[in-house]
Amino acid sequence: MIIVFVVLVLAVFGGLHWYVWRRMVRDTTARPGVARRVGTALVVGGPFLMFAAIASERGGAPFWLQQVLAWPGFLWMAFSLYLLLGLLVGEVVRPLLRRVLERRSTPAVEPVGVRENTPVRTRVPDLEAESSSEPETSSEAETGAEAGAEAGSGAKPGPGPAEKPEAAAAGPSRRLFVSRVVGGAAAAAAVGTVGYGTYGVLRGPKVKRVTVPLAKLPRSAHGYRIAVVSDVHLGPVLGRGFAQKVVDTINSTQPDLIAVVGDLVDGSVKDLGPAAAPLAQLKARHGSFFVTGNHEYFSGAEEWVARVRELGLRPLENARTELADLDLAGVNDVAGEDEGQGPDFVKALGDRDRSRACVLLAHQPVQIHDSVEHGVDLQLSGHTHGGQLWPGSLIADQANPTLAGLERYGDTQLYVSRGAGAWGPPTRVGAPSDITIVELASRQA
Repeated sequence: MIIVFVVLVLAVFGGLHWYVWRRMVRDTTARPGVARRVGTALVVGGPFLMFAAIASERGGAPFWLQQVLAWPGFLWMAFSLYLLLGLLVGEVVRPLLRRVLERRSTPAVEPVGVRENTPVRTRVPDLEAESSSEPETSSEAETGAEAGAEAGSGAKPGPGPAEKPEAAAAGPSRRLFVSRVVGGAAAAAAVGTVGYGTYGVLRGPKVKRVTVPLAKLPRSAHGYRIAVVSDVHLGPVLGRGFAQKVVDTINSTQPDLIAVVGDLVDGSVKDLGPAAAPLAQLKARHGSFFVTGNHEYFSGAEEWVARVRELGLRPLENARTELADLDLAGVNDVAGEDEGQGPDFVKALGDRDRSRACVLLAHQPVQIHDSVEHGVDLQLSGHTHGGQLWPGSLIADQANPTLAGLERYGDTQLYVSRGAGAWGPPTRVGAPSDITIVELASRQA
């Protein structure tokens, strides 16, 4: 079954890239040559680099190789998506553009020419004309020659200038022009979209502020601020410089507590330990806390839990800490189940005093149903990236109870951050990165 699925995916993927090659390379070049060979190399090489980048990251290839492959491979992933979308839109524009060109190329007045099936009048020169010293004009000579040829052969005269032969010749030229216009527009739109989306990630996340009222929160904790950061995804693309931007942004908000809710890294402690070092600079009145995401289990979760503890963050591995005015709990990500380290809500919440307000850190929004059963007041999550690349958000929205933002499930509220970084392409479209300051409000105030 898995083999059939893989073959089907590869067939669809190959078919889409063949379509891109056809529209961007074959249809925009008049004949085989350097341009077609270069275009073919790009359309074939791009997917190869993309798969190589993913395989090198997941397979633990040398980190320098991951870095070499990551930028071109992952950017092709984003570029090819928006190039494909642009070309599909171009299928609607293409016939309209052809129609406009055809109308413009049609003369307003029908040219005067020789009609088919009409006898041709020929002039037979007399001896006086032949002996005349005045030379025959070129137009008269051409007319006489054509008439003589037609009279000798008995063939019908061909169409005049700007009629069928030229129209037929204009057909391929017009199609080539339309293909180049549509292809160029699609490529420009894809480059612009990916460029702007990449700039949005590399400049660092912006601060978003959300107020969440909690019925059980005492008046003394009104205005308590939690900085929520998820999905930083330090790796071969986003490194130490990006981590420093995240830390500086968090510290500038002066939060009471910092919650790192998973997917901090994409790689081993050996490769990314230096990139994560700025996390030691995080400052909050009640400390910084961490729970695992699914990508930690691709990267050596136990080593990373130990590493973040060394950096001053407190891991909550199915655990709870009782603060002055509320309980803060955390559970492992569901990806840890394959390693016997999955979420354990009973261990984290089973014996707590339910009269106290409880905030739970859980990487994936799908864990909200367990939170409801255990009387959690607020769950803080990430994982979705808000879809990261539109229209991927449409799929992510179906796969998660909440794509981004604040929603209520019974007596439990769920807040999902879009995340600070990006996985794969360092690009976001329609889902800007953020660090959220969740300000708790007491209803008793």
